[in-house]
Amino acid sequence: MNSDVVISTRIRLARNLKDYPFPCRLSAQGREKVIDNVKSAVKNSNSPVASDFSFIKMSELSSQQSVSLVERRLVSPEFISDSERRALLLSKDESLSIMINEEDHIRLQVIKNGLSLEDAYDTADKLDTLIDENLEFAFDENLGYLTQCPTNLGTGMRASVMMHLPALEKSRAISRIAGNLSKLGFTIRGAHGEGTEPKGALYQLSNQVTLGISEKAAIENLKNITNQLIAQENQARERLCKSIEIQDNIGRSLGILRSALLITHDEALELLSNVRLGITSKQITDISTETIDKLMLAVEPATLTVNSKKNLSAHERDIERAEILREALS
Repeated sequence: MNSDVVISTRIRLARNLKDYPFPCRLSAQGREKVIDNVKSAVKNSNSPVASDFSFIKMSELSSQQSVSLVERRLVSPEFISDSERRALLLSKDESLSIMINEEDHIRLQVIKNGLSLEDAYDTADKLDTLIDENLEFAFDENLGYLTQCPTNLGTGMRASVMMHLPALEKSRAISRIAGNLSKLGFTIRGAHGEGTEPKGALYQLSNQVTLGISEKAAIENLKNITNQLIAQENQARERLCKSIEIQDNIGRSLGILRSALLITHDEALELLSNVRLGITSKQITDISTETIDKLMLAVEPATLTVNSKKNLSAHERDIERAEILREALS
């Protein structure tokens, strides 16, 4: 099944308002106006797509709350690097988010479970249309949507899939695959995008080409590449999981997670990755991949601290993390 390999799908659209300079050249007053205009366009709409957004001023969040948003892949690391005159519209189920005044005026994002590129794009397109009807976007007939960074010109769309690739990672095929993908206009990175190292065998595959190609074609190309990677990963898993050493590693990983009193973030992700492999290979049958996917987010340092409602030291986080894992997996 695709969900064994693909954890989630994300569509992100970059948009700018026609009558305003890009955020890097925008005055403080202008940035406030952009926030007010985007908020009004969404919140005052009668569309069911935009009915359940909450409005968050980034300057009012603690550093831990901001980092937790990055850990949960709801905003970019760049977005929290400067919280002044930046805002976020976030749906109740956290599947829709709109960053206001990041690199562009609007970064609209939709996240869906599993491989759901068409569904995610359909939702993003409806929300995009809703905003454009109230606020005219900067658009050129030849260049498409105008964006601060030239690499986003055209569709302004970044489509990506979050993949769990433990077998390809263990067989050291990832670097070769990454090189081949780059030649085809795709990139594969760590879970949090550019500049991040993969942990827990989590990789983000996304398109790089936005100019001279339609959204539909970009999505179809990404889907084809994703299906090829799924097939390669499944073949590698079949070979890998015949090894008694791998089977032993999976069993030991679950044993540690069910009994450890202290566990670091990196160790937790590695062990959870091993257990997820054990679930998809049918070695472990009493735990779901959905449980593991939720735990991979819950054990992130800032998210763990925010959820605990306590100011935890690194050592206290390791204790709290171990307790969460024991309770969830025992």
